Amino acid sequence: MLTKSLTLTTDNVTYDLEDSVTPGLKKTARFGLLDHLQSFDKRPSSIGELAVRINAVSTPYALEDITALASTSNLDAIVVPKVNSASDLTFVADVIQHAAPSRKPLCLIALIESARAVMDLREICSAPKASQYLDGLIFAAEDFALDLSLTRTPSLNEFLYARSAIATASRAFKLSSTIDLVCTSYKGEKGLERLKEECKNGKEMGFNGKQCIHPDQVGVVQRMFGPGEKEVEWAVRVVIADEKASAKGRGAWTLDDQMIDAPVVGKARALVEKAERCGFDIESLKKMWHMSEPE
Repeated sequence: MLTKSLTLTTDNVTYDLEDSVTPGLKKTARFGLLDHLQSFDKRPSSIGELAVRINAVSTPYALEDITALASTSNLDAIVVPKVNSASDLTFVADVIQHAAPSRKPLCLIALIESARAVMDLREICSAPKASQYLDGLIFAAEDFALDLSLTRTPSLNEFLYARSAIATASRAFKLSSTIDLVCTSYKGEKGLERLKEECKNGKEMGFNGKQCIHPDQVGVVQRMFGPGEKEVEWAVRVVIADEKASAKGRGAWTLDDQMIDAPVVGKARALVEKAERCGFDIESLKKMWHMSEPE
């Protein structure tokens, strides 16, 4: 299963050392994952980042998880579960800095799964020492429902406040990832329709991604959260026209009566890159729009 994970085309693969591993197998799982991460030279280009969900800071396993894995070069991010306060992230950042002081900084992604965490989002996003590494928030609906004694319904209305708060905090602190709750349905047409509905709802609320619990969900999530065809066409035209403008020594120009400068070109290039990961045939689009000319 670990080896198969490297064949996926996805923004993120997260290996779980928390809920999916029983206490008696924590050590075995930790070093099995370490062996896996050290078994290849470079992360596949089809995967945006490799992450590990460690055990909660409140358990005796978190310190050992971070110490064992922090220096692994193929690891890009640590997902921290049950983040209830800023001190949880500060602890993780401190351990990383001591365990792997010379490696490139690991991104931290915080799992928000309690009422306390939702109320303390501002403090969590500005945690001392950790805020410079914090790159995303994930909403963990099942644990949140347990904390508030809620019953999850298809409408997801019971999570409205928490999801809105998480999406808003993520944008306010300019975090890259705002990841919505898991869709527990994925089998058959009804399961896929449920997943599409949840993706649409999450995107409308400000989330830019969704947790997947099965490979069959990945393609749907990518399409639903990915850019639309018109957006991609615009981005490809901008990139082509920029190459022509640069060849003529022009830093700013217009396309379709709109001013195009460096920030707009940067946005277009990022969108093209994202579209490529989402399965768009960028080369064909470039051929289609090769006549795009800056004005």
